[in-house]
Amino acid sequence: MKMKELCEGERPREKMLARGVPSLGDAELLAVLLRSGTAGRDVLELSEMMLSAAGGSLVRLFGMSPEELLSFPGIGTEKACSIMAASELGKRFFHEKSNFEKQPLTGPRRVYEKMLPLLKGLEREELWVLFLNRAGYLTGRERMSAGGTDSTSFDAKLILQAALKRGASSIVLVHNHPAGNPNPSKHDIAQTSSIRRACASLGISLTDHVVVCDDSFYSFADERLYSANL
Repeated sequence: MKMKELCEGERPREKMLARGVPSLGDAELLAVLLRSGTAGRDVLELSEMMLSAAGGSLVRLFGMSPEELLSFPGIGTEKACSIMAASELGKRFFHEKSNFEKQPLTGPRRVYEKMLPLLKGLEREELWVLFLNRAGYLTGRERMSAGGTDSTSFDAKLILQAALKRGASSIVLVHNHPAGNPNPSKHDIAQTSSIRRACASLGISLTDHVVVCDDSFYSFADERLYSANL
């Protein structure tokens, strides 16, 4: 079907935005990539023609050489480069390693070992958040604040915004005590309780809050002080 015969909501770009990328067929996706057609053939017709020439195979189409692509009527250097770039991005996406570790981040010691390289020797307090998926895998971490030698801010709104943006099912708070005593202060305890309540209101679990020193750490989940050497 020609592009002009489609109502606006059925045109590839509009359909993609309204219904999501999976709603588009192969020719429609290729049309979005090519952006425009050529004289006597709109972009959807051009896409269908190219797929037909490739036997309906995306593997065949995206495996074509520059010369093969340029042999299609209406495919110039810009469109050929777009197709080759999309092909290469797809290959890199397939081979790229997952952005999270394939083992649960269980226990405060693993949190301590994960964060010590970032916090050891600092002269000011920093608050970090670790983001976990439903399986407990670490999917990312972010520094939320940096303060003075004996305190840093705990902004529940910023923490929750970051967790929601990353689709985290649970989080772990981590901050350091430069003075060397990992026992939580009254401020630490109050802020942890406040953030735990805020997380629960949005269905996010605060798994732990680990206070890190160079040679020891404290776990709110365990309510226990640990030595780094044990």
